[in-house]
Amino acid sequence: MDQTGVAVVGSINADVTAFGSPLPRPGETVIGDDFSLMLGGKGANQAIAAVRAGAPTYMIGAVGEDRFRDLTLTALAAEGVDISAVRITPGATGIAHIRVDALSGQNNIMIIPNANYRLTPDDVEFSLTELRDRVSVVLVQLEVPLSVVQRVAEVCHTCDLRLILDPAPAQPIASEAWRGVSVVKPNELEAQVLTGIAVTDRRSAELAGRWFIDRGAAVAMITRGERGAIVIGPDGVEEYPAFPVTPVDTTAAGDAFSGALGASLARGASLSEAARRGLAAGALAVTVRGASPSLPRAAAIDSFLAAQC
Repeated sequence: MDQTGVAVVGSINADVTAFGSPLPRPGETVIGDDFSLMLGGKGANQAIAAVRAGAPTYMIGAVGEDRFRDLTLTALAAEGVDISAVRITPGATGIAHIRVDALSGQNNIMIIPNANYRLTPDDVEFSLTELRDRVSVVLVQLEVPLSVVQRVAEVCHTCDLRLILDPAPAQPIASEAWRGVSVVKPNELEAQVLTGIAVTDRRSAELAGRWFIDRGAAVAMITRGERGAIVIGPDGVEEYPAFPVTPVDTTAAGDAFSGALGASLARGASLSEAARRGLAAGALAVTVRGASPSLPRAAAIDSFLAAQC
């Protein structure tokens, strides 16, 4: 069996992005600089990140029967992502409204889930079971129903698949789901929302990481933006520094990290090597505008890492 593939269970959106500076305050209107309409959603972004990082990638999700169906599915297929497990449902495709500060690269996002919330646990269980001989790693985020996330964790536990959970947007998860999680990858704010522990330094990151492990996750990987990542696991605690870059748009940095991490693990890399490739992918992503356009390919990650030596 060739289990070098990655299955991504998650959201598929059309991203409507406005660029300008400063971002408007409540009640304020400002004139922006630019606008884009393209494929997005944390699930779709991570699928593209994984396939560009070199892994055969399978998307499990849902889109609507509207003008954005072809935009999203065509973009995924053009990247080489297998879309045969994507459901087409009545109604609208998911939408993300993104505003990016053109000077700092920071952003804020409002998501309207639409079809993403019509994905069902049974849909996902069927698709993952069909793919179990082709994939070894599964990526999931929280832009789909939590009942779907719990079923994904159960199937991964039963089928011995490595599950990487990106708990964004952060929200409480059923306690039964944690034992199916191989790696949970929150940022500092998401870790705080889930654990109640404010992550401000290495010690607090370790405490938050232990919270996840105490509930059944095998490894906790706390990402800290320009401060890198801290990995808490059975072999102890490891800190990975970030790669210095000048940010342009931070929209898909976490998705670039997750996709490269999953692709590396599926190809047999150690957790340490996979984490470093994830950090490199995230660093490259923030230097390019847009979500899917910013996700780096394997050769770019290789060159970037080689230049750090």
